[in-house]
Amino acid sequence: MSNVPSLVDLCVQTAIDNVRYLGDVGGVGEQLLERILPHCDVDQLKHIEDCSEGTDLSPLTDYLWKNFYHKKFGERSFNTVVQKMKSRNVTFQWRKLYEAKVKDMEEAQQKSIERMKKLYQNEDAQKKSRQVKLCTKVPPSSNKRNFYGGWGPGSIVGSSKSNLMKKSKVDFLKSQEVRNLTALRKNVVQKDDRPLCIRKPGGFSSKGSASTSQNIKPFQRR
Repeated sequence: MSNVPSLVDLCVQTAIDNVRYLGDVGGVGEQLLERILPHCDVDQLKHIEDCSEGTDLSPLTDYLWKNFYHKKFGERSFNTVVQKMKSRNVTFQWRKLYEAKVKDMEEAQQKSIERMKKLYQNEDAQKKSRQVKLCTKVPPSSNKRNFYGGWGPGSIVGSSKSNLMKKSKVDFLKSQEVRNLTALRKNVVQKDDRPLCIRKPGGFSSKGSASTSQNIKPFQRR
């Protein structure tokens, strides 16, 4: 019979199993809450306290918030808070300390995000400015004489270009390929200038045939 749970134990176990559904616990005894509330996480405990507006649960939940603070922010931060409260002879609820620490961390994180955004924006602006500078066109310089009688920078560029063109042309004319083409053209022209000997059809001329006929002696019989 000793192993059979009591009705109170069954109710407490049922509340623990469904702690995520709990809200206002103002009418629940402290002894029962001491057994139920330690099974809550941060959000569940905060929800129960917020719903129980007419009941101060801090005497039952303060040590729970203390454990949450120590677990989330570490030993160093926990000891710093304890020492500050001792040195100033003050006491704060650990829920308020926990929420204040969370808020500070969120603000610091938000500031860090804002700084990163500004850095990226500045970097993008610098890239765009460099791109604009590269794409800008320089206006053409005039070739008119200046006040002192000299030529502008455009004339210097033009003369340098003409000198380069002349040099490249001379190099091209002196190249071996151009020499070969020139020699080939000369040979073709010389062949075209030679007189052509055109023979009439029919073989030899009349004079040639007459002379040959005179030179041939008649055949004599023996």
